[in-house]
Parts: sequence; C-alpha cells; structure tokens
Amino acid sequence: MTAEELQAIIAAGLPCEHLQVQGDGRHWSAVVVSTEFEGKRLVARHQRVYATLGERIRNDEVHALSMKTLTPAEWAAQA
Repeated sequence: MTAEELQAIIAAGLPCEHLQVQGDGRHWSAVVVSTEFEGKRLVARHQRVYATLGERIRNDEVHALSMKTLTPAEWAAQA
C-alpha cells in the first residue's frame, strides 16, 4: 500500500479539510483535520479514523498508524 492509497481510503470514509499521510508501507503517520472531531476526545477521534480502515487494520495490512487528529479550528490555531 502507498501513502496515496491509504490517504484515499481515509478520505473516502471521513470528510477531511486536510489530510496528510506518510509512511513506509507498514508504519504510517497521518495528520487528519475534520469537523467530525468537534467535541470528541482523542480516543474517539482515533477510533473514527481507524473505522475508515476497517479490515485493513484487523488483517494487519496497516500495521501501525500514528495520528494527529484536529478540528479545523485547532488546525488553524497551529498556523
């Protein structure tokens, strides 16, 4: 799997204002900015992203994914 493929999978399952994925084919890092994170704790945000990956996480196709999950306001505040 490429970073572009993983990014497309996440984007297909979660509306993102910004999405950046990097990795080596097994270990990934992502910055995900979505309005769906509004009012959600970190664990719930991560669970929402993992839900887009479904079977790919369970069958170890995506072995590890570290995430930075932000609302649009949190993202803007970092700029």
